[in-house]
Parts: sequence; C-alpha cells; structure tokens
Amino acid sequence: MKVLITELNWPIGIELLEAKGWDVHYDPGLWKDREALLELIPSADALIVRNQTRVDAELIGRGGRLKVIGRLGVGLDNIDLGAAAERNIPVVYGRNANAASVAEYVFAAMFAFVRRIGDAAADVRSGGWDRRGFTGVELAGKTLGLIGVGEIGHRVAVRAKAFGMNVIGYDPFVAPYDFPAAETGISLADLDRVLAESDFLSVHVPLTRETRNMLDMGAFRKMKRGAVLINSARGGVVNEADLNEALASGAIAGAVLDVLETEPPAKDHPLLKRDNCLITPHIAGLTEESQSRTAELVSREVIRELEGRVSLCRVPSGRSR
Repeated sequence: MKVLITELNWPIGIELLEAKGWDVHYDPGLWKDREALLELIPSADALIVRNQTRVDAELIGRGGRLKVIGRLGVGLDNIDLGAAAERNIPVVYGRNANAASVAEYVFAAMFAFVRRIGDAAADVRSGGWDRRGFTGVELAGKTLGLIGVGEIGHRVAVRAKAFGMNVIGYDPFVAPYDFPAAETGISLADLDRVLAESDFLSVHVPLTRETRNMLDMGAFRKMKRGAVLINSARGGVVNEADLNEALASGAIAGAVLDVLETEPPAKDHPLLKRDNCLITPHIAGLTEESQSRTAELVSREVIRELEGRVSLCRVPSGRSR
C-alpha cells in the first residue's frame, strides 16, 4: 500500500502507517505543487490532507488506485465529496479530535477582550501602571450565543456554564430534547434572538451554500453594540467587508477571527488595520494534544479502510454540515 500525505502531520500518524510496512510518502509542502501532486496520485492507495490540498474531481479522477481519503481535521470544503462518492472512495476525518482545543480557544478569545492581560503586561513593561484603564468585565452573567450546536458548540457551552454564563444557540439540526439542550441547558432559539441577545457570538458551522455570508451587515445590525464576534469555524461564513464596516461604525464592539475567506490575508486586508479585530492564523484546533489525537485517529481509520473494514469516522453520504 502507498499512502500520500500532502500536508503537516504529527509523527504518531506517520509511525502507525509505517508500522504496517506500507510506503508512506510524506511531503508537508506537496499541496503547493499541483503538478507534482497530479503525478504522484495515480500510485496512491490513500491520500491524507489538511485544509490546503484541493481534492477536486480532477485529482480524485487521477487516483486510479485510491481507496480512501483522510482529512486531518473536520472541515470538508476542500474535498469534492460528490466526486469521491461517484468513485466509491470513502472520506474519513478527525471526528471530534480537536473539539476541546477549539472550545478552549473560544475562551481565550473572550478573555482577550474582557481582561486584556497582554496589553496590561505590555503597559507595565513600558513603565505604566494603569489600573483604571485595564479594569475588565466578568464573563459571569454574560450571554454567549452559539451559531451551530454540534460537538464543538456543545463543549463550548459546557465550559461557559462553568463560568456562570447564559448560553443560547441556533442550530436547525438540533431538536429540543437532544443532549445539548436537554442536558447541557443551551436555550435553543431562532437566529434573530441569538443575534440580539448575545454579548459574545461564537460560530461553529461548516461553510456551505446555506452558511456562506450568513453573518453580514443585516446580522450585525441586529447584534448588541457591545457584542464580540468569534469565528473559529470557516472563513466565508462571515462577510468580511460587512464586518469591517460594522467594526468601523461601532455596530459591534469587536471580533476575533481564526479563519478568513483567503488564508493568509493580503497585507492590505482592511481588517488587519482594526484595533478591535484580532486575527489569528487558523490555530483554534492546533494544540499538541489535539494534533496528536487527530494524526493518530485519521491514520487508524485509514488503516481500517485499507484493510477492508468500515471506519467509524467516515463522512456520511450526502453530508451537508
């Protein structure tokens, strides 16, 4: 068996594949070289990618021996699932392996606004001691709104409850007696209510036709002027031009973006000039623990598929979220 890995992977994932005696071609920069990738794919039995490799119909069509595609993560917008299904090639993904890391990132994002520890420390280092200027606010008693109440949204809610926050959520795929609502205490609501009541709004949906530009100027105008938007899901869900206008006008107070429609952004991207917009380089799910779990999980599930067993982490046929 030959396994082609085109992006960064943690050692444990490679070691598991090599322990099978298989030929593992690992080149974390291969995703940048389309021509080389097209030359290598015909001999591959498995392809393992992150979010940069464009796994389109052309690439899948060239993979005459391809038996499984592994995704080191959960977003699937870079993989043509329809083309894979037509060839009966299963796609397996890092189901829930980075959920705790993303949930913790959401709290790092909130604290960046309410406590500003980095700014306060820098002020002291420069000779200041501005206790009044760095007076923060508490998370306790604030309302956290979730757009998407799947596995990550649920884990965010559990942690928010421990901080004494109120949690409301919008998700058309979650029913009132599903676990997040019935057991965790997330108050399910329509999108307008979530927008209107949230002090912090955290996004946890995939990028689909339905969610593209879901948060535009119309949505921002429904939010509290003091609200902070956090997007650790996918770029494109937030209309960046409208967000820039909303931040400039004071329609909302701030934003933390871990994902953008184009990554990395152009140097003159207007949001980079906003003091009330923090942009991080798609790291919400990137912790040593989560990446080790993801690498191990995806390699084990790829092995299952190559050995003729069905993975528990297969992307369901027709998945849209």
